[in-house]
Amino acid sequence: MAASHIFKVVFVNQGKVYEIYARKVSHGALFGFIEVEDIVFGERSAVVVDPSEEKVKAEFEGVKRTYLPLHSVLRVDEVRQQGISKVSTMEGSNVTPFPMPMYTPGDKK
Repeated sequence: MAASHIFKVVFVNQGKVYEIYARKVSHGALFGFIEVEDIVFGERSAVVVDPSEEKVKAEFEGVKRTYLPLHSVLRVDEVRQQGISKVSTMEGSNVTPFPMPMYTPGDKK
């Protein structure tokens, strides 16, 4: 039986830290982007609703595949079990670093 891979992807978007779970993560076809496909959410009872996961689920509803800028990805882990997707605020500073280019062409003389 093939092992089922689950990846936890942590990234920054508009001053918030997102933690999502997906079945497929790769470098993709776009230079400088991480491709995250088949985002999964926990199957919770209709009686108990986690508002943090519902917020992420609503934001990614209908998304088949998303491309994350490489400089916004904090961490990608392959995990044994799926956790709860969530959005949290960045702590520590109110300064957002300016995105640095991944590739800087050399001097053309």
